[in-house]
Amino acid sequence: MTLERISQQSGSISRRYSYDDGDVVVADFGTADVAVDVLEDVAIVIVEDGDDALQTEIELPTDGAEVLINNGVLTITEGR
Repeated sequence: MTLERISQQSGSISRRYSYDDGDVVVADFGTADVAVDVLEDVAIVIVEDGDDALQTEIELPTDGAEVLINNGVLTITEGR
């Protein structure tokens, strides 16, 4: 899972937190409309902001991850 791919989205603020039992990546896309779809070990994130639409694919760890989107905030939790 790469934080850099999320950080390339215009206006996003993203952070990675490492804990003993796994990592958490959080990205806040602000007022943009954000959707996420998970297909096996890839999260497809679509960000629509006005006339712009950007799609990013994020590889997830093979041991599983939880992917949530809430009010424009994407959270990916791995290893728990």
